Amino acid sequence: MQQADTALVLFSGGQDSTTCLAWALERYARVETIGFDYGQRHAIELAVRPTVLSKMRALSPAWDARLGEDHLIDLSLIGRISDTALTSDVEIAMQENGLPNTFVPGRNLMFMTVAATVAYRRGLNVLVGGMCETDFSGYPDCRDDTMKALQVALNLGMATRLKVETPLMWIDKKQTWELAEQCGGQALVDLIRFDTHTCYLGERGAPHDWGYGCGTCPACALRARGYAQFAQERRAA
Repeated sequence: MQQADTALVLFSGGQDSTTCLAWALERYARVETIGFDYGQRHAIELAVRPTVLSKMRALSPAWDARLGEDHLIDLSLIGRISDTALTSDVEIAMQENGLPNTFVPGRNLMFMTVAATVAYRRGLNVLVGGMCETDFSGYPDCRDDTMKALQVALNLGMATRLKVETPLMWIDKKQTWELAEQCGGQALVDLIRFDTHTCYLGERGAPHDWGYGCGTCPACALRARGYAQFAQERRAA
C-alpha cells in the first residue's frame, strides 16, 4: 500500500468504477469517492451508489478504515447542453462522425476538472478513473492520450502534482472481472454482479448471470461478454 498517497475515485456505481474503487482501497491509505448527477438517463446508478459503498465497507475491515467521504456533485448543466442518448429518451444509434450517440461531449473532461478541484480542497493527490480504450465504445475522452493531457493541464492550471490513474485503460472486460476477483475475491465479484449498475437504459428487472440490465445496449453487451469469458475460464480451471 502506498501510504504517502491519498486518492479520489470517480465512482458512478457501475462495474468499472467499483472495480477501480477496490483497486484504490488496496493501494492508498485514504480513499474518497466522487459521483456526478448530470441528468443521465440511467439515473438508477446514483440510487445504487450508497448500497455499493456500504457493502464495500462490509467486505473488509481495512477497506472500511480507508474509505472516507463520498461527494455527489450536481452537474446537471451537462444534461442541459447535451443532446445524447444518455441524457434524453432517444434510440441508441451511430452518428455520422463514427461515434455512438451515447457519447456525451466534454463529460469526462468536466468530471476530471471537478474531481481535481475537490481533490485540491480535500488534500488528495491521486485521481482514479475507470476510463478504458481496450473494451469501449470509442469515446475519445476515455483514451489514454486524453487522460495524460488532462493530467498535465490540471497540474499546470492548479500548480499541483496530481496523478491520474486509470487501472482499466489497457485491459478488457474479462480482465476487469479478474481484477475485481484479485482485489476482493468472489464476494466482490458477486457485489458487482448484483449491486452495481451499468445499463444505459436503466433497466433493473430480472437479473442475468452478469447482473442487471437490458442486455442489448453497448454497456450491457460489453459487461455480459466479459463476464461470460470470465466465468467460462473459471469453469475450465
